[in-house]
Amino acid sequence: MGVMEVDRVHSQPSGVRPRAARVIRGRAWLDPVLDRAVEAVSDRYMRVGVSALAESRTDPELRSLRVEALAKAAVGWSQGVESLLAEDPGNPDLWLWLGRTRVEEAWRIRPDARARAVQAAGFTAYTKKMRSAREPLMTAAEKWPDDPVPWESMLWAALGSDLDRDEKDRLWKEAQRRWPTLYGAHVARVIMLSPQWGGMAEEMFDFARVAMSMAPRHDPRAALIPLAYFEYFVQERSGIIRGSSSWFSAEECRDVEAAARGWFEGHRPHPRTIEAHNLFGAAFHLADARRPARQHLNRTLGRPSSLPWSYLGSDPVDQYLKACKQLNLTVT
Repeated sequence: MGVMEVDRVHSQPSGVRPRAARVIRGRAWLDPVLDRAVEAVSDRYMRVGVSALAESRTDPELRSLRVEALAKAAVGWSQGVESLLAEDPGNPDLWLWLGRTRVEEAWRIRPDARARAVQAAGFTAYTKKMRSAREPLMTAAEKWPDDPVPWESMLWAALGSDLDRDEKDRLWKEAQRRWPTLYGAHVARVIMLSPQWGGMAEEMFDFARVAMSMAPRHDPRAALIPLAYFEYFVQERSGIIRGSSSWFSAEECRDVEAAARGWFEGHRPHPRTIEAHNLFGAAFHLADARRPARQHLNRTLGRPSSLPWSYLGSDPVDQYLKACKQLNLTVT
């Protein structure tokens, strides 16, 4: 396929990171504070999550990652966040956490589109839960007007609620105005513009390419390119993908290569660096580009992200492990 190598992306002193790693499920980040907070929230010690969010107020990229992770850890226990709010109703961190948790709870119960006709009650519960996220997110935005993260969360709620395009565009502009580079908001926007969510492939790719062209070298928005391809493949090629070689054409692989060459994670990695390596690693793996696939998946340090592996099967970690095995990477 004429794959061009991308060594510059991964240049580092030898021995800094191991080539083998233990799989850590659901934690695609290098943030010890967040690791501890997610563990605590999973055990229903909610106040640890409040502290982690408070510490992230000056860094929207970190705040975006932390509230997403803590919301997923709190799924099924949003009433725990509500209890904390009863004690501290002026805390924007808690309003944000509650709203995003309701978004994640809704996604968790979303019925399969093909089964909605026989799951009307389930779809009604999903819709009600998703819509219930708006009020706390708007409250969070009102209590801290400069924070872009409530608007990012509202993008996901808008996607799940199937709001009209004008409203989705408005929410995107609100997030962008407050923090133009916010990675999580860009991911939501790519998915929102994708064919499987009622958008157009050309607009989705144009958006991803413009965002990448405006990103500094250390900005992981370069990974929006492989993300756009995965979204495109799911809708446009779902019936013809029969193996790795049927995912990426030679031209599409070159597009991903160009995006990877333009990104260098730097000495102080972005909070979403692990996610970006997962996206590039999966794309190169499916393009039969073994060397860059290995390079990127080595850099995930055994931490698979939901995207893009959930595009490949119902268990993202299983798909990640299969790829690592095929690439002779030792992950346990």
